[in-house]
Amino acid sequence: MEVVTFGEAMIRLSPPHFRRLEQTQTFDATVGGAELNVAVGVSRLGLSSSWVSCLPENALGRMTRNKAREMGVNTDSIRWDKEGRMGLYFVEYGSSPRPSSVLYDRSASSISRLTAPAFDWDEIFAGAKVFHTTGITAALSDQTAEEVRLAMEAAHRCGVTVTYDLNYRARLWTEERARAVQEPLMSLVDVLITTEEDTLKVFQINGTDYREVAQRLAERYGIPTVAITLRGDLSVLRNEWTSIAYSRGQLFDDRTYEIEIVDRVGGGDAYAAGFIFGLLTGGTAQGVRFGNAMSALKQTNWSDFCWASRQEVETLMGGSGLRILR
Repeated sequence: MEVVTFGEAMIRLSPPHFRRLEQTQTFDATVGGAELNVAVGVSRLGLSSSWVSCLPENALGRMTRNKAREMGVNTDSIRWDKEGRMGLYFVEYGSSPRPSSVLYDRSASSISRLTAPAFDWDEIFAGAKVFHTTGITAALSDQTAEEVRLAMEAAHRCGVTVTYDLNYRARLWTEERARAVQEPLMSLVDVLITTEEDTLKVFQINGTDYREVAQRLAERYGIPTVAITLRGDLSVLRNEWTSIAYSRGQLFDDRTYEIEIVDRVGGGDAYAAGFIFGLLTGGTAQGVRFGNAMSALKQTNWSDFCWASRQEVETLMGGSGLRILR
């Protein structure tokens, strides 16, 4: 597999038609989770991918495995848990002035109960080019944090590029705990994807602008490449999206996309998938361009996954218009 990812997936439940959780009588159900979203994204672009995780041995676990397979993701490294549960999360869609919100029900999920070392990472990384994981996985439990460290160390032994999305979630851990766990991991990171807000909360780094923040991150922790995504909230359903990357003393930027939001959940994961694809096929500048276009397109479709094709991404990068395609 060219790209290996490690992390939790959950069943996602969403009230239809902008209903509140308290008023809905039905839910739309699908599967989502940061690292699975990335594995799906790179698969859609044409790379081979494998998702490493732990699932309960029940119908919800099989549903999740089957959805990953449907999207072209290899699932051979999944571990099965006879006693654990599938994490759930609820997405309540907002409309200005009410923001969208997420409610987690993921405590004691199967992956959070893993006992490290749980996987043979040297075997999993055979032939791989990139390993991707996030701060969400490290936040789930002490055991998953340790497994993340072991995986990143193995990736370096195997010559695999490590990409890491900081992805701070205040409902999973405190800023102090996030900093204590993740600072030691930064020496193992080749590409860090983050936001100004998360960087300030977790590492207490700020600057006069996002370019300076990226440079300070890179210099403090010796990270070769730092990408910062930038979202402008014009309203709940209309956003601007772009990013920059600082790599070995050089800055790379791109156009800003204005998006009519259908579903912003998973937008950062789509960016990571596009960045990884661009990095492998053309370098950092190509990573920024593919990441931005992939994320912009993802936010126009419902569910965590990005359903765009490589052709659609390249067409958008080339300046496609908004006339109907016939």
